[in-house]
Amino acid sequence: MEEQAAPVARNRKVVLREYISRAPREDDMVLVDGGTVALRVPEGAAPVVLVKNLYLSCDPYMRGRMRDFQGSYIPPFNPGSVIEGFGVARVVDSTHPGFSAGDIVSGMTCWEEYSLINKPDQLSKIQRSDIPLSYHLGLLGMPGFTAYAGFYGICSPKKGEFVFVSAASGAVGQIVGQLAKLHGCYVVGSAGTNQKVELLKDKFGFDAAFNYKEETDLTAALKRYFPEGIDIYFENVGGQMLDAVLLNMRTHGRIAVCGMVSQHGLTDPVGIHNLFCLVPKRIRMQGFLQSDYLHMFPQFLGDMAKHYRDGKIVYVEDMSIGLENAPAAFVGLFSGKNVGKQVVCVSQE
Repeated sequence: MEEQAAPVARNRKVVLREYISRAPREDDMVLVDGGTVALRVPEGAAPVVLVKNLYLSCDPYMRGRMRDFQGSYIPPFNPGSVIEGFGVARVVDSTHPGFSAGDIVSGMTCWEEYSLINKPDQLSKIQRSDIPLSYHLGLLGMPGFTAYAGFYGICSPKKGEFVFVSAASGAVGQIVGQLAKLHGCYVVGSAGTNQKVELLKDKFGFDAAFNYKEETDLTAALKRYFPEGIDIYFENVGGQMLDAVLLNMRTHGRIAVCGMVSQHGLTDPVGIHNLFCLVPKRIRMQGFLQSDYLHMFPQFLGDMAKHYRDGKIVYVEDMSIGLENAPAAFVGLFSGKNVGKQVVCVSQE
């Protein structure tokens, strides 16, 4: 009996046009027709998983993969090739024993409608629940775990301490602030619009927040919000903000360096002038990757899901609809256009 031909579908893709050395623009990425894709794993292939992508994550670290630099913790994209990123997808076909058609998974995928995952061991199966699937790219995904690992693993918080979070309404910052409040800390956040400032105070429960673009003197602003100084700074922006924070840190303060988005795309990054503060104040400043703390991931999932279901943590995401809008959604990260975690919905199943 002749084997029935596999069904096929069109597969649109977003590819990187060429390497860049500045802030990303929409035309650095191009939507192409990838032709047809068979909705069946190729015959004789090693254990692989074919998925239909549902939600894609836009994250600042991806900017670093758009330049020709091999010295990072993750290799650059290849010009002319499809962009990679975290995603949530539905399994269409699989030759891996751990995954079956219909399973919902999260992990590294590609910016296209269908992807063949050659390293399926890096995928995680998602059990459907009352928590939206897209939240596995934020609240229960890499940004949420980054917040959790950085705050608990590096900052070693104590009840009553003074915590400052920059880029506080973003995918990571909004969770850091809420975790700090749950821990009994005093929390202040900065953001780039008045709408985001109100969000920090009214929705996320920060004690105070300010629009850094309206402050002519960041050092004075921080002194105003932290008259006794800062114990913990969760660093997301770098540059002038970090310089101002260093002058306002308390003795034995801790700085978790998650990112420095203000320095992305600069060929001549801004220098830091106040590093001398590290010595007399005995400040500990440490960069980190969430992957350093994978032993904490099961505890993170349990804690975060419970906090969400108990109404102790709320989450805001900025959803763009359609793969064709992925480049604009990604570029918007670097001008603060997004409100909350930026996600692209490719298909709702």
